[in-house]
Amino acid sequence: MSTEIKVPTLGESVTEATVAKWFKAVGDTVRADESLVELETDKVTVEVPSPASGVLTEIIVASGATVEVGAVLGLIGEAGTQPIVPVTKPAAAPAPAPAPAAAAPAAPAVMPSAKKIAADGGLDPATLDGTGKGGRVTKGDVLSALATPAPAAAAPAPAVTEGREERVKMTRLRKRIAERLKDAQNTAAMLTTFNEVDMTALFDLRNQYKDAFEKKHGTKLGFMSFFVKACVAALKEWPAVNAEIAGDELVYKKYYDIGVAVGTPQGLVVPVVRGADQLSFAGIEQTIAGLGKKARDGKLTMEDLSGGTFTISNGGVYGSLMSTPILNPPQSAILGMHKVQQRPMVMPDGSIVARPMMYLALSYDHRIIDGREAVSFLVRVKDGIEDPSRLLLEV
Repeated sequence: MSTEIKVPTLGESVTEATVAKWFKAVGDTVRADESLVELETDKVTVEVPSPASGVLTEIIVASGATVEVGAVLGLIGEAGTQPIVPVTKPAAAPAPAPAPAAAAPAAPAVMPSAKKIAADGGLDPATLDGTGKGGRVTKGDVLSALATPAPAAAAPAPAVTEGREERVKMTRLRKRIAERLKDAQNTAAMLTTFNEVDMTALFDLRNQYKDAFEKKHGTKLGFMSFFVKACVAALKEWPAVNAEIAGDELVYKKYYDIGVAVGTPQGLVVPVVRGADQLSFAGIEQTIAGLGKKARDGKLTMEDLSGGTFTISNGGVYGSLMSTPILNPPQSAILGMHKVQQRPMVMPDGSIVARPMMYLALSYDHRIIDGREAVSFLVRVKDGIEDPSRLLLEV
């Protein structure tokens, strides 16, 4: 008796997936709950476990094929069951021999006077259409051809070298990312405003408490928790940045689910830190660390990626000094963090001091957010990072 391997429920509004790869081959022994095949949707990758122990007797859907929820991917048989060997198609009959080519038409007759003129002019009279009796090439035909400029020779095409290109089919996730990014550009009135933040105070605070923090909470003290807290404080002051357009209405969110963009081998994903305003610094760091690990392992669920009212993207981890992040629809704004770099800064007393500086970029939907609100939001984030005690005291 065989057990069917079926496509599981993939999440709300997701009805199909692509078979990315099989982890087992036909004839392999499998254990119950062992991962058999990886499916890729437009949001996450899902590993399908074996529904029973036994032998993988048949792969019904090969890698690269698109399947719907509930479709049968393969069959598991009891131990000792012989795998189903695909039927070999008979060899194709040999193609019929090509018909003999038609005889080439005879070269046109050339008048003697035309031959001499053509030879002197370096022209092959056989290439001309004769106007004389019976199609003969006349002296006039040759003279006319010599008087007509020859067409310029086409430039030689560049030689094709093997291995210079590789064509790979886009994954479902990559296609979905491309669609969403293009939709954001086509739909929103997107604008970006910039500022810079002095990271000195945050560096000092982190260096002072990072060891004690990790010892107590079991997670490292990074910068992202401070930026999440700073953004939440700014969102509370400027609610339009936490809003979205729904038809002809503006929806103001009174909760703070912060998306944190994470790069993975499959593409950019944005898992969500839910209720960020209710979490401690340790809670935010623990949540981000857990989501980051799930992203790297390909274990993110639809729930991890759903919703989100505002997004933070840190291009600085890749060395980016400045960029204009693209909105994550239907959200109205996204904050871009960048590389920390020592730069000379003029201090209030007029002295010039090297300080660790970071450029911040806020891309926003101008249909919802005015320039004053966007700039004020970014200044509020800057104030919170440059004076972290404000975040702790919520002032």
